[in-house]
Parts: sequence; C-alpha cells; structure tokens
Amino acid sequence: MEIIIGLLIIAIGAFCQSSCYVPINKIKDWSWESYWIVQGVFAWLILPFLGAILAVPSGESLFNLFASAPSSNLWMTILFGVLWGVGGLTFGLSMRYLGVALGQSIALGTCAGLGTIMGPVLLNIFFPELDALKSLTSAVLLGVLVTLIGIAIIGAAGSMKSATLSEEEKKAAVKDFNFPKGLAIALLAGFMSGCFNVGLEFGKDINFGELTNPMFRTLPATFLVTFGGFITNAIYCFYQNQKNRTWGDYAKGNVWANNLLFCLLAGALWYSQFFGLSLGRSFFEAGGTMDVLSFCILMALNVVFSNVWGIILKEWKGCSAKTIVVLVCGIVTLVISCFLPQLIG
Repeated sequence: MEIIIGLLIIAIGAFCQSSCYVPINKIKDWSWESYWIVQGVFAWLILPFLGAILAVPSGESLFNLFASAPSSNLWMTILFGVLWGVGGLTFGLSMRYLGVALGQSIALGTCAGLGTIMGPVLLNIFFPELDALKSLTSAVLLGVLVTLIGIAIIGAAGSMKSATLSEEEKKAAVKDFNFPKGLAIALLAGFMSGCFNVGLEFGKDINFGELTNPMFRTLPATFLVTFGGFITNAIYCFYQNQKNRTWGDYAKGNVWANNLLFCLLAGALWYSQFFGLSLGRSFFEAGGTMDVLSFCILMALNVVFSNVWGIILKEWKGCSAKTIVVLVCGIVTLVISCFLPQLIG
C-alpha cells in the first residue's frame, strides 16, 4: 500500500508539471526570454528554497547545512544543476518543433533513462568507495528499458504523425513543426536534463540525517540543482534581452500583475514534480528498486500526462486511427514500467 501511495504522490506532481505550460499561454506582451526567467525565479529559486527549509529541523538553519556539507558534493550538485539548465533551455525548443506531447515524450524519455543510469555511474567514478553501481540492479535496468521502449513507441507514433499529415495540418497542430530538427534538439535536451538526477545523487546526503523528515530529505539537494539551473537560464535570458532589446518588457507595469500571477502558477506547477518526488520517495524502501527508479518513474509519468495534454490541445488531431493506437500502446507501456520492477524485484 505504501508503494501505491508513493506512486500516487509522484503522479500528482507529474500531472502538475505537465500542466505548467498552460499558464504561460496567459502571459501578455512579454518576450519568451522575459517570462521564462521570471517564472524561473519562482520555479528554480523561491519555491525550491522554501521547500529546502522544510528539511531543516528546529534549532538549525539551511546556511549551516550547506556550510557543513562536503564541498565536493555541494559544488558537484550545483555543477550538474548548471548542466541541467542547458537541458531546460533546449527542452522548450523541442516542444516548439514537435509540440507538447511529442517534444516532452522524447526529451523526458531520454532524461529518464540517462538520468537514472548516469547518477550511480558518475558517483562511482568520483567516489568509488560508495559502490554506487550496486544500485543498478537487474530490476532497475529492466524498469529503464521498459520506459525507453514506451518512449520509442510514442516516438514511432510521432513519426507516423509526421508522415501522414499534410504541411498545413502539421502547422495547424504545431506552428513550427519540424520532426528531424525537433528530434535532435529533444535528444540533446533529454541528455542534459538527465543531469538533474545526477545532481540529486551527489547531494542526496546533504540533509540533517535522522533529524530531517524523510518526506523532505532530498529537498536541499533539489534547491542546489535548481539554483545551478537558474544560473544557466539567467545568463541566456539576459543575453537574449540584450540581443533582442527586450529589457523594456520589465517596465510594462500594466501587465505585471497578470504576468507575475501566471509566472508564479507556472513555476509552482513545475516545482510540484520534484516536491512530489521527495514526498513520494519517502514511501519507498531507501536504496530499494523503487527508490532508485523514482526519477525514471517521474519522467515516465510526465510523458503520460504531457500526451494527455497533447490530446486535449488537439496536437494529434487528424492522425490516423493506427497512429492513435500506437500512441496509446506507448502510454500503457510507460504506466506498466512504473509497476513492473516492483513486481519482479
């Protein structure tokens, strides 16, 4: 029963994440770079900071926690957050060329597989004494494999969609639809986004141990990763502000109330996935199959719900029945991947 509760909490976070682009459509009279960094202030700084505070027991402080943490773990966690930030930037481009459903599917699928495997591998390289590779059991690898199969099936559905729709239909569903370019960008986004879980692996012991509520134990590391990602995004967005001469966006007082509200909502929905991940993992056995696979499960569920939104937003409108059947098979495979490892583990 505890595993089911943990999965439900992670699923709620995944649904919220997959919905985070809906409020962005309500933002008025701001360029992409302006609203992206403002929502990032909420998604990657303010809300993760507040979440990290929940992990601090009475009489302690977050500053003391970071000051006492091994510097190598601290900086590696932030570094992989910076690298993850690159994935976040290209992630948006993948949806521009592929749409919400297909773009998130390919990027998050790559992120799920590589993120799960890269964490223990890199941790083993830097800290071989931890023997992190032992966490990559056959059940974990099977879970990753089934997830990737599900993503591949959805990718096949996307390819079928590209082949059967006319150029006019493609543009009607996704304005700048370009499957080859979108695929390349989505794969890059997925690879770099996988660094998020690597950062969590390096920072998993940055907490107060038994004094920290297990539900909040990974939140300090989450804040360090998102802080690194904010640095990357801020540099790029401010560069775009300068290049495109869009600094004036921030001076448009008549839209600030509206835009700030929807940036806050988008940021809160995005952060919900990792807040839910922390809460959900507390219901799994520490170091067990479900715990190790939790990031992969989150990404798989993100794909499931992103395709639900893709259907709602009519991105699959006009596709053949065969294409829709393939899409549904991919979604079902991803749902199965969340439970299969536990059944055989």
